[in-house]
Amino acid sequence: MSNLDSKAKLRWACRRGMLELDVLFMPFVEDAYDSLSDNEKGIFQRLLSGEDPELFAWFMGHEECKDEEFNSMIKLILNRVKV
Repeated sequence: MSNLDSKAKLRWACRRGMLELDVLFMPFVEDAYDSLSDNEKGIFQRLLSGEDPELFAWFMGHEECKDEEFNSMIKLILNRVKV
């Protein structure tokens, strides 16, 4: 696992420079993260290492992410959060 192992560090990593991303990530961590598999948790943690403009473009559908694992996680987050 990465350095985001603790829930407090994970919450901190979810605080982004864009409110739109905060609104997606924070509820997901609170409501769904604990039910993810270890593999999915790793994918989510890797996703958080992305740059805000890139994440925003993927989540808002402006660009398609070329990483299939990220695409699956993006869909999962959007479905769970129902923004």
